[in-house]
Amino acid sequence: MYNQMSKNQSRKLRRTIAATSLMIVIGAGFSAVGHASEPTNTNPHAGLVQVVVAPGETLWSVAGLVGGSDLTSVVDQIVTANHLTSSDLHAGEKLWVPAK
Repeated sequence: MYNQMSKNQSRKLRRTIAATSLMIVIGAGFSAVGHASEPTNTNPHAGLVQVVVAPGETLWSVAGLVGGSDLTSVVDQIVTANHLTSSDLHAGEKLWVPAK
């Protein structure tokens, strides 16, 4: 009887250890997945600078101040960065533009 009880206890102990080990491995896996999916750059304005629109300025004149050979691309970047729905600018308005 003593040997039988010892075998049962041994099986329970092995099952408990196996289950605990499995839970640890699964938990570590979920933890690693959570960290891998975090964004690395949370700044939506990285590579941009903010400027204040002067009286009479247009998207094209602001893009010209930034420079570059492809002003259309710069205008597109300004529109996208500022979520503009119109090309109308107002004096004193703040815009995010590509940094030189």
